[in-house]
Amino acid sequence: MAATKKQTAEKTPGKKSPAKKNAAKKTPAKKTAPAKKTAAKKPAPAKKPAAAKKPAPAKKQAPRTTPPKKGSTTNVSASPPTVPVSGHFELPAPRGVTKDGISYTKDFDVKFLKAQRDALETERARLLGQAVRLEDEANSLIEEGEMGDVQFDDEGGEGDTMVVERERDLALSSQARQTIVDIDEAIARIEAGTYGYSTTSGRPIPRERLEAIPWATELVSEKVGGIGRR
Repeated sequence: MAATKKQTAEKTPGKKSPAKKNAAKKTPAKKTAPAKKTAAKKPAPAKKPAAAKKPAPAKKQAPRTTPPKKGSTTNVSASPPTVPVSGHFELPAPRGVTKDGISYTKDFDVKFLKAQRDALETERARLLGQAVRLEDEANSLIEEGEMGDVQFDDEGGEGDTMVVERERDLALSSQARQTIVDIDEAIARIEAGTYGYSTTSGRPIPRERLEAIPWATELVSEKVGGIGRR
């Protein structure tokens, strides 16, 4: 019996248990992410050095202006620069200008200058009328000589007289018109603030002389010395 079991045991081999596959599951290797390309950073441009700030220009101080007196009708503006008359001297700057265009200075006030301008305008009108009258007389003498039998030669005494009168009228008319030019220049100086100052030396002309000759342009001593016209 025992032998039979032994044989049976030998005949029927024992079931072999399948060998466990111990091989480890192959785990797929993780793909490594490709290394990101790091772009080489461009070097930052060097900053330009800040330009040095220019110092602010010093503010010019405005010239002081003289306030107008109470009750005055003049409009005083900022004192203008001195008015050059020649290369040898400068005149004082006007202190202000009135509404009617009179520029007064430290030596000649508004009242005096207004009186002078009125005198100049009156004299101008008188001289202009005189010049026109003299020119008309001279022309009439010429017409009379051409229409009549008057002889303008050495033997005609009446003709000589008329010629002399005509030349005299024309000369006086020319002189009057020249004085009108001087008057116009004097009025312009009142407006510019240079009236009353010698055009030769820049010194103030005495008021007495200006009242006698409102269009005077220099002192008596300068006129006597042969400098200038008036």
